Amino acid sequence: MGEMIIAQNKKAYFNYEILEKIEAGLVLSGPEIKSIRARDVSLEGSFILIRKDECFILNMHIKKYEYANYVAGIEEDRTRKLLLHRKQIKRLEEEVKLKKLALIPLKLYFKDGLVKLEIGLGKGKKLYDKRETIKKRDLERKIKTNKY
Repeated sequence: MGEMIIAQNKKAYFNYEILEKIEAGLVLSGPEIKSIRARDVSLEGSFILIRKDECFILNMHIKKYEYANYVAGIEEDRTRKLLLHRKQIKRLEEEVKLKKLALIPLKLYFKDGLVKLEIGLGKGKKLYDKRETIKKRDLERKIKTNKY
């Protein structure tokens, strides 16, 4: 079985230079899984924090599943725990603190029936880097349409 992409954070590649990618699992409830299967999820504005040797994603919006009964404690923008090995979390925490890098959620997808989150370890781009990215994109678009 391959992977089926549910949601992507397109702004992450524009705002950050991604140095490394890591795959992580998520702790979710049943209605949340059904909402993810219906693609009612957004990674816009979400970010990852490390607290007490555990990794969490904040502000990831998963719409309430309309056909499920209400389950207490399940909010749309609640903090969700990420499943990573302790060594991975320690290494990420060191890199974030020492090298001033950020942990960014890149995409959410199904892999072998499980929901996975791709995390990017990245460095924020400066304004001139963003302008250069826009120039490259426009040039590629012009070459593609042959309107030089």
